[in-house]
Amino acid sequence: MNLSAPTMMVFLISLVVAIVALLVNLGMFSIGIGSFWIAAVAWVVLAAGCMFKGM
Repeated sequence: MNLSAPTMMVFLISLVVAIVALLVNLGMFSIGIGSFWIAAVAWVVLAAGCMFKGM
């Protein structure tokens, strides 16, 4: 499997989701899902951006 760098858009989306997870963990605001799962979504988005070329 050849990995490629994610596009800037995928990176920024992943970064925003990770920041939301951090804010939820710090108690800044609350949503119905835990911060671990939000951070996991951010990681999956970033990993998918690396795995699929042109994403």
